[in-house]
Amino acid sequence: MKIIFGLGNPGQNYQLTRHNAGFLVLDQIADRLNINFGKKVCDCDCASSIFHDQKIILAKPQLFMNHSGFAVSKLSQYYKVDFNDILIIHDDLDLPPAQIRFKSDGGSGGQKGVTSIIEQLGIDKFSRLKIGIGKAPFDTVDYVLKQFNSEDIGIYQPAFLRAAVASLDWIDEGIAAAMNKYNIKNKENTDTIKDILD
Repeated sequence: MKIIFGLGNPGQNYQLTRHNAGFLVLDQIADRLNINFGKKVCDCDCASSIFHDQKIILAKPQLFMNHSGFAVSKLSQYYKVDFNDILIIHDDLDLPPAQIRFKSDGGSGGQKGVTSIIEQLGIDKFSRLKIGIGKAPFDTVDYVLKQFNSEDIGIYQPAFLRAAVASLDWIDEGIAAAMNKYNIKNKENTDTIKDILD
C-alpha cells in the first residue's frame, strides 16, 4: 500500500490558492484514476484505488497546514504503512512557479506543513514532491493564500497535471527513479499539456 498526502488548508476559502497545491494535485490524480474523495479517516479526506495491482490512498489532511503532521501520523499508523510508502505533495517558495521536484529526505525548507510532519513522525526520511510557487513578491502569507486568477491557473495547471503523472510514476518506480526522471533543470516548464497526457 502507498499513501499520497497532498497538503493544503481545508475549506472553500482556500481551495484555489498556492498553499493548496497538494490538494490540487490530488484532484488531478483522482481524475486520472476516476475516483472520488469523501471518505473521512483520521482527520483526512480520502479516496482509494488499485493502481497496477497495488492499493493506494489519496489523503487530504483536514487540519490546517501547520498541523498537517498530526493527520499524516495518524493515518500512517492506521494503515500501518512504512514511511518509505508515503509521498507528501506540497507547495515550495524556493522553486520557480510551476516547476516540480522530488526530494527523498532532509529539512522542511520552512514549509510549515512539512515541519509539522517531521515533528510528528520523528524522521525526515520520506518522499516529497514539491510544486514551485516562486518567491513571494509581497507578504508571504497573503501570497500563498491569495486565490488564483485566470492567469495563475494557466501557469499552474500544467504543473499539477505533470505532478499527478509523476506521483503515479513514484508508485511504480520509487523515489530514486522519480528523482532521476523529473528533477531535470528547466525541463519542468517545457512540457505541453499534450506531452503530459500522452
